[in-house]
Amino acid sequence: MGNAILLLASFAIILAGALVFTNAVEWLGHRLDLGEGATGSILAAVGTAMPETLIPIVAIIGGAEGAEDVAVGAIIGAPFLLATLAMALVGLSAFIFQRRRDQGLALKADIETLDRDLAFFLAFFGIGLLAGALLPDAVHVPLAIVFLAAYFVYVRATLRGGGEVQQAETIGRLYMDRSDASQPPFKLILIQLGVGLAAIVGGAHMFVEELIHFAEDIGIDALVLSLILAPLATELPEKVNSFFWVREGKDSLALGNITGAMVFQSTIPVAFGLALTSWDLDRFALVSGCLGLAGGALAYLTLRNRGRFELIPVIVWGCLFGGFLAYVTASG
Repeated sequence: MGNAILLLASFAIILAGALVFTNAVEWLGHRLDLGEGATGSILAAVGTAMPETLIPIVAIIGGAEGAEDVAVGAIIGAPFLLATLAMALVGLSAFIFQRRRDQGLALKADIETLDRDLAFFLAFFGIGLLAGALLPDAVHVPLAIVFLAAYFVYVRATLRGGGEVQQAETIGRLYMDRSDASQPPFKLILIQLGVGLAAIVGGAHMFVEELIHFAEDIGIDALVLSLILAPLATELPEKVNSFFWVREGKDSLALGNITGAMVFQSTIPVAFGLALTSWDLDRFALVSGCLGLAGGALAYLTLRNRGRFELIPVIVWGCLFGGFLAYVTASG
């Protein structure tokens, strides 16, 4: 009973942190004159990707027995969850709040940024999977350098064409600002950003720990935890942030938060994996990776080409995630 209460408490901490973080990110993007697409795809995506990015890096550097398997699983699992379950939840939230949204189910996002994010993800995550399945070890380190360089090219391109700058009137008051000024102090924005991110990171780690204890109490298979549930906890920041932005009709921020994280996760952590591990992907990693690519391709076909949220893709994204969960459970 105690573990269940702590599990709910950790989720509440993540939720509160996400609210504080998204509010600060919007103000930071406005003060830096960044478009909504760039704000979502770079500031929000990289910030909230930190918890799950640090896990494989720490595992690799630590070098403990079995750490490499944990690292590779975390690297592949993060983009898979973003391209399936995160997309499903964003689409579902659009249906839940369609009457609140001025645009209803129509997609109001920066198409150039969305195109760039999904194209980068499909290309580099696909190459990363190919390297782990077929390519010789000799090409891994050169590929890692290419992946690192590609992300900086992506950042530069996104900053140059990140969509329209969000107007101050459309942003809610900075939570920590108690003055009557039209815009909050830059220093206060950074402080709130740090507080929100700290709550997200701390809540996510607490969630993982309590989830493991709770699973042991009720006898859940450890394999399911290691491959699905623990990575899911570290991905909660992206999902919660985007949920709030979709509710407010800020699709560029909501989708950029997820697709930008997909780009980050398919380049920087994969580069670490290529350079510092054997990068020998097992069947679970390959299956989840291929399903992640399918989720990304579906996002491009539906959101980019159709320009609206539709029920069938939302169901398919959920089925991609659920299908892998069933596969892992059956194989365990």
